Amino acid sequence: MTLYTNMPLELVLEGFNDEMENMQEIWSNGVKMQVMPVAPGMGKIVRLLECQLDDYLNPKFMPGNIIHYQ
Repeated sequence: MTLYTNMPLELVLEGFNDEMENMQEIWSNGVKMQVMPVAPGMGKIVRLLECQLDDYLNPKFMPGNIIHYQ
């Protein structure tokens, strides 16, 4: 991979080696997604892992949305 930027390398790679926060993989409505827990039974969608192509266009599965799960 080649990255062309006028920013210092320290700024570009800042936080690259930091540990990710506690993430969970869950199934919701037939979609496997990665969520960051915000409360018991609730999580913020980080990304979709396994789904149909149409699910990427569904606004309820947008990253950043809060979902309820068991």
